[in-house]
Amino acid sequence: MMPRIQLWLLAFALLVEAAAIVKKERHPVLVRQKREWIWNSLYVEEEKPAPIAYKIGQLKSSQRVEVKRFKIEGEGANSIFTVDQKGDLFVTTSLDREEKSSYHLTARMYDGNNKLIEDSGDFVVQVTDINDNRPVFPRTYNGSIMERSTIGTKVVEVRATDADDPTTANGELRYSLTQDGDVSAFEIDSITGVISCRISSLDRESRGQYVVVVRAQDMRGMSSGSTATTSVSISITDTNDNMASFTRKTFELQLPEDHKLNEKMGTLQLEDRDQIQNKEPIFSIHGDSSKMFSLELSPSKDGNLLLRQPLDFETTSSYSFTVQVRENLRNLRFPADNVNSAVTSAQVNIKVLDVDEPPVFSQSIYTFTVMEEMNVNNIGSISARDPDKAAKSIRYSILDKDCPISINPLTGQLSTLRRLDRELEATHMFQVKAQEEPTGLESFVKVNIIIQDVNDNQPELSVDEIFVCENDATKTVIGTLRASDKDDRPASFSFALASESSNFSIRDFGNGSADILVKQGPFSLDDPKDYSVDVRISDGGQPIQSSVTKLAIKSCRCDARRIPVQCKAGARRMGVSVHALIAILLCILTILVIVILFVMRKRYQKDSLSNMKNSGEIHEQLVTYDEEGGGEMDTNGYDVSILSSACNDGSLLRHQNQNQRLYALVQKPSQQPACKGDMAAMIEVKKDEADHDRDCFPYDTLHIYGYEGPESLAGSLSSLDGSSTASNLDYDFLSDWGPRFRSLAELYGAEEGPDFYQQY
Repeated sequence: MMPRIQLWLLAFALLVEAAAIVKKERHPVLVRQKREWIWNSLYVEEEKPAPIAYKIGQLKSSQRVEVKRFKIEGEGANSIFTVDQKGDLFVTTSLDREEKSSYHLTARMYDGNNKLIEDSGDFVVQVTDINDNRPVFPRTYNGSIMERSTIGTKVVEVRATDADDPTTANGELRYSLTQDGDVSAFEIDSITGVISCRISSLDRESRGQYVVVVRAQDMRGMSSGSTATTSVSISITDTNDNMASFTRKTFELQLPEDHKLNEKMGTLQLEDRDQIQNKEPIFSIHGDSSKMFSLELSPSKDGNLLLRQPLDFETTSSYSFTVQVRENLRNLRFPADNVNSAVTSAQVNIKVLDVDEPPVFSQSIYTFTVMEEMNVNNIGSISARDPDKAAKSIRYSILDKDCPISINPLTGQLSTLRRLDRELEATHMFQVKAQEEPTGLESFVKVNIIIQDVNDNQPELSVDEIFVCENDATKTVIGTLRASDKDDRPASFSFALASESSNFSIRDFGNGSADILVKQGPFSLDDPKDYSVDVRISDGGQPIQSSVTKLAIKSCRCDARRIPVQCKAGARRMGVSVHALIAILLCILTILVIVILFVMRKRYQKDSLSNMKNSGEIHEQLVTYDEEGGGEMDTNGYDVSILSSACNDGSLLRHQNQNQRLYALVQKPSQQPACKGDMAAMIEVKKDEADHDRDCFPYDTLHIYGYEGPESLAGSLSSLDGSSTASNLDYDFLSDWGPRFRSLAELYGAEEGPDFYQQY
């Protein structure tokens, strides 16, 4: 007993300590309570009518107490579901499993004193399913399959839905194809709804689309089950199972001979029952015609015939060849549908049409060589022909008018118009035109004339400034000579003194250079003589060209290292070639001739003006007068009295030895008639001068200052006949001329006037 009591005491102590700890931490003590509920299976059949509430079960507990009252809580408690004092559970309304398949409730049990005997216990009321819904296809199904597919190839999977419980037969569906659709080529899996092909001979060209009707039935397909149907459209897609076939066995084409290369000549049409993406013809041309012609696919997958080489009617006027076509059937496991009827070979006949073609040159470009400084009559010939059968004659011409080369218009032979200089222009390029006679087509070709070099240029000395020191010893090198040549050929220059020099000598190395050495001194800056040598240079060519150049040498006072300290300038003169001298002389002669001609012209003009001045006739002063005359005020700016040179006695007042002009003394015409003979003579003289003297000024004054003609009593009314001052004129004689001049006499009449015109 003692050990047991001790154990109980120890346990009690532990419980007290644990309670203190729990109380200290303020955590409630969870005490598990044993449940005594005994549940029966609670089920409710859906859609069962409930005009009167019906019992579906009873709430029970294992405790043996007198229960006075039950209470339920949860989904549908006390509305859909009710409980009585005995714990019987009732349903008061019809339920729909598809709307709600289960209800979760909680129950409590009280005694007669309303004391809780059994705490809440959870239970579920299940709604059992009945087949009250039909299958439904949620969407429309369409499928496609390649033609010639194998048996069992999947087309499309269809699915129907059923709102009934899928765990029962009410919701289990089965699929089938009805006789309303095409059942010969397809079948369906009754459980999965997969439609597949049942034959291997599908042909899009024969039939491109099928429609099958699928039926879905619940109750596992039993006749008592509900059904639904849908139509499925199945398209047959194309594969390359037909060979391309020519629409004709013979193709006739006509082409001009100037048809451009690589351009379409015509189309070889094909027939292929497959769709265009599966139309894959491959062409081949037999024989040598494959070098002349080729085929390429058109946008519609036909054969476009192309020209690879130019046609020539005169050579070949027609072509005939065979074209074959085959189909790329690498993915086809069966023979093509039209393997026995396809036309895979066709004959192509091409007729070439003649076209007037331009001349054809024998070469695409011509190149000739000509020696410079020579007149060449036969450089070479340009040759062209008329490719047509007419074989028209060809006429040649050079387009460049400044070209130094000429061409024979009939033979095409080239020749030089002048000597050519390679140093001025090494190559001449121009175009030659060949034109059919008389005015036919024309062609052009490029011609290159290469000028070959001859040794026609003198060598030129190339040297730096040379000086000699006063203390230079014999054989001292004072400079190096080199030469250059404008000719193209390599030159072998040699140097020598053109005239003997007592002070210097030249040592030629034979490699195009030479040294100038001191031969004998001494040299002095005080010596007034300038030092120089005449250097002769030869180029060693054929023919040999040489030149002589005077080379000036300065004399200097140098230090020990031969560095000049003080020098006396010496004139350096280089030789001038003959061509340069001739050019300079021609320029001087041209300038001299121009100056002489200019002086002679000036002198001639001066003599002409002097003669005109002596004659008192300078007509350019009168050109600006209009035909009305300038009036009396003109005499203030211009001396025009020479126009009144005709006097009454028939003489022209000219004084050849005087530089001043004389006014003709003209009497009043009231007593004497106008001297018409003198005026006529003057006009004839002026006309003769104008006809024979090219430098004479045109006598254009007669149409400005008119003459009133013979048999006129009035004479001339021009103020030019009077003096420069109008106050001395007397117009009383106008009264004697008749009534027509009476008004004029009254306007210009005066009481007194001079008897004659004064001469100034």
